[in-house]
Amino acid sequence: MDLLKVADYMNRHPVTFELDMPVELAVERLIKGRQTGGPVIDNKRKIIGFISEQDCLARMLMSTYHDQQASSVADVMQTAVITVKDYDGIIDLAQTMLKAKPKLYPVVDDDGYLLGIISRTDVLAAIDKELHSHYGKVG
Repeated sequence: MDLLKVADYMNRHPVTFELDMPVELAVERLIKGRQTGGPVIDNKRKIIGFISEQDCLARMLMSTYHDQQASSVADVMQTAVITVKDYDGIIDLAQTMLKAKPKLYPVVDDDGYLLGIISRTDVLAAIDKELHSHYGKVG
């Protein structure tokens, strides 16, 4: 299982967000893309933040109760982002996922540029596939 790499299971075409994007548009992208969150990137695809369904939900509820103007992604995004590299191992990432809260991790190159995303579901699928390949060889 040490051979399982993030690059082999990551989504190379994730939904992404920009700083000045309205939260309502970010929500539409999350829903259509069926993602629970996504990376906020600059015009060169460098990671500058992360926005989640929870971030959007909190802001939209606050806006509803207080009849506030629309917010932008910059207003609600998280700036402390846990990222992984495409050459990282799936097993190591799975162990990280047991300790860390995110369900989705941006995959970046060594300079911090977005390559894709990987989710808990992707990691589960990788481990499941590997375990099934071993079951077929037994006996």
